[in-house]
Order: sequence, then C-alpha cells, then structure tokens
Amino acid sequence: MSLGKLFGTDGVRGVLNKELTPSLALKLGMAIASHYGEGIRVLVGRDGRAGGEMIMNAVIAGLLSGGAEVYKAGAEGYAPTPAIQYAVKERGYDVGVIVTASHNPPEYNGIKVISSLGIEIDRETEKKIEQIYFEERFRLTPWTRIRDKVRIDDEVLGTYIRGVIEKVDKNLIRSRGFRVLVDCANNVASLTTPEILRILGVKAYTLACNISTQPYREPEPTPSSLREAANVVKTLGLDLGVGHDGDGDRAIFIDEKGEVWWGDRTGALLSRYIAEHKLTQHVPRVIYTAVSSSRLVEEYLREVGVEVRWTPVGSINIAYSLLENGGIAGFEENGGFLYPPHLLARDGGMTLALFLEMMAREKKTASELFNELPRYYAVKTKIPMPRDKALEVVKALINEYKSRGARVVTVDGIRVDEEDYWFLVRPSGTEPVLRIMVEARTPEKARQLAEELAEKARRLGTA
Repeated sequence: MSLGKLFGTDGVRGVLNKELTPSLALKLGMAIASHYGEGIRVLVGRDGRAGGEMIMNAVIAGLLSGGAEVYKAGAEGYAPTPAIQYAVKERGYDVGVIVTASHNPPEYNGIKVISSLGIEIDRETEKKIEQIYFEERFRLTPWTRIRDKVRIDDEVLGTYIRGVIEKVDKNLIRSRGFRVLVDCANNVASLTTPEILRILGVKAYTLACNISTQPYREPEPTPSSLREAANVVKTLGLDLGVGHDGDGDRAIFIDEKGEVWWGDRTGALLSRYIAEHKLTQHVPRVIYTAVSSSRLVEEYLREVGVEVRWTPVGSINIAYSLLENGGIAGFEENGGFLYPPHLLARDGGMTLALFLEMMAREKKTASELFNELPRYYAVKTKIPMPRDKALEVVKALINEYKSRGARVVTVDGIRVDEEDYWFLVRPSGTEPVLRIMVEARTPEKARQLAEELAEKARRLGTA
C-alpha cells in the first residue's frame, strides 16, 4: 500500500497488524459507506484467516457509522468468497464486503468490496473510495439514524449451494458414482464443497476441511502445496482431487494418477465443453483469460472456433470484459474460473461441479481429458522485490526483447512468445514480489529459462 493507493490487483491486502490494521479497516468501512450513502444494505463475511473477526468488526463499525444496514453471513461471518458474491447478487444487497486475502501467505489478510452484481467493484469506484479514505471526507450519520444492530443472514451458504447445483446435470453426475478428494486448506470451502458433492451423489474424501488460522499448507493451491493431496488421490484410487485456496474461489485439479494440473488447462477444457454442450446461440464464442495463461489455450480452442482474448492478471479484469462484451467463460492459470450463467467471478465450487459433469458426459477419466491438451511444461517462481524495482525490471526486459524482434505483449508486465516456449514477468498486485512464469515443450528447457530469467531479474533489480 502507498499514499493515495489502497486497492491492488484484487482488493486491499497487507500483513496483519503491520500494513492491514483495525484503524485502516475502520476508515475503509467509513469510506465505503460515505461513497454509497446512508441506508445501503451491506453483506459482510470473512474467511478463517488470523485476525478475520477483528478486521471484520472494524469494517462493520465504519459501515455503521456511515448509516449502512449491515448483515453478516451467518453468526460468525464464515463463508467462501463466491458464496458471499452470489448472495449479494441473488439476495438484493447493494454492496458486499469480504475480509480475506485469498491465496496470500497466512500472515496476510485483506478486504474486498463487491458490487450489487456480485463482482468486485470497478477500478473507478476503487479510486473514489480511496480518495474519500485519504482525504478523510467521511459522511457520518447523526446518532438518531445509526443502525446499531448487525443482522444475521443465515441463507448465504444455502443460496449459494443451490445456485451451483441447479447449473449442472445432477442425475448425470450421480450416475457415475464418483469418488473425489477435497483439500479445503483449513478454510471456508469446508462449509460448501463437501456439501455440494454430497448433493451430487459424489463420495467426498476430505483433507483439511476444517477452519483454522494455522493452515497445514500454503493457502495457494499449487503442485507443491497439493503434493500430499495428490498422493492420497493416487493411493486410494480416487477419480479426482481438488485443492482450494483460502477463500474457496479457486480450484486446482488432481487427476486419478496423482498429477496436478494448472487452472488454464482446466479452463481450456471447460470452455470447450461449454461451447459444445451448454452454450446458448446468442453468446459470443469468445473466452477471456489472463496473460499468465498458456498459449496451449489458443491452440486447443482454435479447433472449435473459440476466440481467445488476453487480459491483465486479476479476475476483475476478466469479469468486466465478460460483463461488457459477453462470452463463454473466463479463467486464470491459478485455478480461477468464471462461468457467466452462474456468477461473473471465480468460483471453486462451481468449477468442480462443471468438471464432474464434463467427466460424466464425456465418459473419460480426468487424465484422459487433460492429456487431450497440447503439452507444455511450466515453471513458476517469485523474487522478493519492491514494486518500483519490479517495474524497472519489466521495463528493461521490454526494451531488450522488443529490440530482438520477438512477439511481446505488455498488457501486464512482459509476455514473450517464441517458437517452443513463452514466459511472463510481472510485478505481483498482492505482495512485494516479481513473478516469473515460463512454459516450454520440455521440462528441462522450462527450468533453464526460469533460472536465467530469475538471475537476470535479480541483476536488473539491484542495478
């Protein structure tokens, strides 16, 4: 966070009690209420991270001071991010506020602001709220009109679960007798994903499906953090495994052989499946995906006449592209998938239900589906680096690769596509790191390029 800037790629995030404090949360709640005006109906919820109740209560205090009518998602506020977003849209709230840092390390927490459409507020609204916050132009409601009582909405989880179930063919999925492992990262997906599977007739095996401030693994689902889950899937001979992030809006899949697959692979498969089996005629045959997604997406979807459009990293960019232009779906390589008939936001539970329907209809195993994709090997790494230095590194790389005549995309950082590999280097929008992603036709090539880029970035970052 910097003076005049609170919101990053996806909400406000920071280390608890260092960058993200109760005083910041209080003032942000006041700024939100001041922007939207007295009398707004706000749904507030949180994931299970450390400090969640403290930050949530501070936000609520700020909202109440501005005359908001505040509802909490259940008695403790626990709910996955997509459940709160879906409830905001379906239950007629003006605004949603979610206390979560999604996939960030456990010491982080954050605050997301949701519009009445169930989508994160747009960038212009973020700027307006920031301006009120930094200028302290709060509109405080007279004591006679303050709504002291915070109401409880006990229908948030049920509304969401029903919303997921009604978007898929329940009987088709039930007929296959699937057995699925769910890794909930000791967080709020524990409240919904096992229940979704139960209703769909799937036998759920759960790993870390309780809520704790001390997760047993990193909150971000990756091949590394899901290693234990992958071993369980393979050892027990299950049909599928799924790993969620802290707030349940991502889903990374594990096939029956124990291989973990990045989300752009899932997104490509699901986009093609939707285009062939679930698409209505008026929907443009277009998908939106972040520049961090593999070029295999283009190769695979071109075969069925689906156009790929690139966006900056961040689901908010994909959501507003779909809202403004329409499309089949949107996704990110991190496991976020947006299915417009349900919600213009990432939803791990919805993604899982769709994937099971695809497996059931195609009568294929998960590995058979993933192996239909063009094969690239990915390596990801990140280097601790202040944002200003990270931007300097990106600028230097842009100048270098443009001078070589390479295909360069600068929508977000620098993406370079060569004949047998591609890479992306960009500053993170949620933590002070430079992210590097490389994909190549062989794992050796991918590792070599990643090491070379990391060394070059460190050298440029200290120049």
